[in-house]
Amino acid sequence: MEYITDTLYNLIHQSAFFNLTWKNGVMILIACVLLYFAIRKKYEPLLLVPIAFGMLLVNLFPDIMIKAEDAENGVAGLFRYFYLLDEWSIMPSLIFLGVGASTDFGPLIANPKSFLLGASAQFGVFAAYLAAIAVGFNDMAAAAISIIGGADGPTSIFLAGKLGQGDLMGPIAVAAYSYMALVPMIQPPIMKALTTKEERMIKMKQLRNVSKLERILFPIVVTIVVVLIIPQTAPLLGMLMLGNLFRESGVVKQLTDTASNALMYIVVILLGVSVGGTTSAENFLKIDTLLIVFLGLLAFAFGTAAGVIFGKIMCKVTHGEVNPLIGAAGVSAVPMSARVAQKVGAEEDPTNFLLMHAMGPNVAGVIGTAVAAGVFMAIFGV
Repeated sequence: MEYITDTLYNLIHQSAFFNLTWKNGVMILIACVLLYFAIRKKYEPLLLVPIAFGMLLVNLFPDIMIKAEDAENGVAGLFRYFYLLDEWSIMPSLIFLGVGASTDFGPLIANPKSFLLGASAQFGVFAAYLAAIAVGFNDMAAAAISIIGGADGPTSIFLAGKLGQGDLMGPIAVAAYSYMALVPMIQPPIMKALTTKEERMIKMKQLRNVSKLERILFPIVVTIVVVLIIPQTAPLLGMLMLGNLFRESGVVKQLTDTASNALMYIVVILLGVSVGGTTSAENFLKIDTLLIVFLGLLAFAFGTAAGVIFGKIMCKVTHGEVNPLIGAAGVSAVPMSARVAQKVGAEEDPTNFLLMHAMGPNVAGVIGTAVAAGVFMAIFGV
């Protein structure tokens, strides 16, 4: 009888009920809110569902993220092995491969001025860098935090790992992916506040047709030029351009399909749950984490605003040929921010189709954020 009672006692006390704290409860609630946004509101569910569920699991069972050296049996938790792939920059690079294979760079090639809009949106990155230093983060931590302004989760993870900011990688990644998912909520008020109704109703000329030769040469030329200038961009930019070359060459359909579908989705699952696994209550509910989330929002808002403002400048210079709304797509949340530009424009005029025009700055933003990360790595000699 004593054996039975001792066994029941041990089972009860090993349950999650006896290990939960109020902080775990807060994180579980946050996870449920994110799942609500992902499932009910359909805000980037491919990202938010695995991240939120990883957050849920790690706060119910922290050992799922335990390090091998801290485990009694010397075996790390499941999510810890997934997370190592983030730290080694494998996951972010594979994500870029999939993005390149699934994205049409034609609008950017057809309208090279889009590069300027993508570059202007990087203002948020450098504004957040200065703000992070101002509130007390060191140079490398500030650089890792600032990339959130590009609304680019993979690049945020990549740079945090390269700059040795492993302790901040979880909050940075969660903030970056959360803001990517919440683009439809964050960007429209900024876009509307900075533009007039007349500007939002501007219809842009149809983009020219881009030849197959141009499409093939673009990823090759961009890789050569950018990597020669900033070699540190090679892992991200190189994989992005390789994926696009798969797509445009037309001779490796199997590789294109694998990179843009099966491989991409596998990586998203592993990266999502491992990022969510970094959000244990003890690691996440800290002042530094709240500052990172705030700075990320500041960076994203500044990046969106800078893109729209530069779009207004281009509108004036071109005598009304550019709709300023497409400047907001200069952040690299592909293709969500381009869709938001289309949606806001269509609210004023349902016959106004801005999506393909917005895809140019959107693709430029992906390249721009990768370049910004490379610049930071060059500055710090990484």
